[in-house]
Amino acid sequence: MCPIVTSVKPEQNYFLTLQFSNGETRRFDVKPYLDKGVFQELKDVSKFHSVHTDGISVEWENEAALCPDTLYFGSIIQL
Repeated sequence: MCPIVTSVKPEQNYFLTLQFSNGETRRFDVKPYLDKGVFQELKDVSKFHSVHTDGISVEWENEAALCPDTLYFGSIIQL
């Protein structure tokens, strides 16, 4: 079972800084998703910056969401 997202901060160039329940801080690149479905709306930076945690993962105001497994295994640990 993957750790859950406890906080999220949108960064420049469509990156997210994520804090996980295991204490790790990781960086996730959303750009590969921006040409797919509801994620296309996130090309609007103001919509991208609406990201928040739902207590397990992340979601946006337009109901786009990514699961904690995708975020954890697709991210790079930050020192």
